[in-house]
Amino acid sequence: MLRILGGLILAGVLCVGAIALRLVILESRINRDASQVKTVDAIIVLGAQVKEDGTPSVQLSLRLDAAAQAWERQRVPVVVCGAQGKDEPAPEADVMREELMLRGVQEDMILTDPNSRDTKQNILNAALLLEPIPDIHRVLIVTSDYHLPRALALARDAGLEAEGLGSPCKPEFWLKNHARETLAWGKYWLEKYLNVQIII
Repeated sequence: MLRILGGLILAGVLCVGAIALRLVILESRINRDASQVKTVDAIIVLGAQVKEDGTPSVQLSLRLDAAAQAWERQRVPVVVCGAQGKDEPAPEADVMREELMLRGVQEDMILTDPNSRDTKQNILNAALLLEPIPDIHRVLIVTSDYHLPRALALARDAGLEAEGLGSPCKPEFWLKNHARETLAWGKYWLEKYLNVQIII
């Protein structure tokens, strides 16, 4: 019995390690330079934490900076995504809209999705908001670098032609963010290939 348990634990560790290694490899290949973005028809910015005082967290600010830089080069519709968490004073999308306007993005170019609570919902709701706009063929997904490979996978699953722009992750949060993203990849594969619904 102990040998079986030990074997299962070892298999689990090896599996998590393989996912983490794959994440690091995928992350090493992403674009982090707005000037290198190919022609797109819309930009989708994924949400992150809003602080209790209503200002964006560092991680969210970095995503918004990257999105604003991309928009300056290609003035296309921008979708901001994110619901209101229990410790947040407003939906992430609403805060993101105001912050992008402060960064120079035109108000009438910003669409908001204040209802999505995870990356999959972000992508699906953004696609629905963009659907009525003619000639939207290729989108740019903007999020943190560690998060971008899975966001692009979900965009492809939703039928979107997408490329990505990654914003940096603060070094002190690197381990925490990558550990969480490793688990999120496991959830993604279980739901996609085994049709197992997991709520975390």
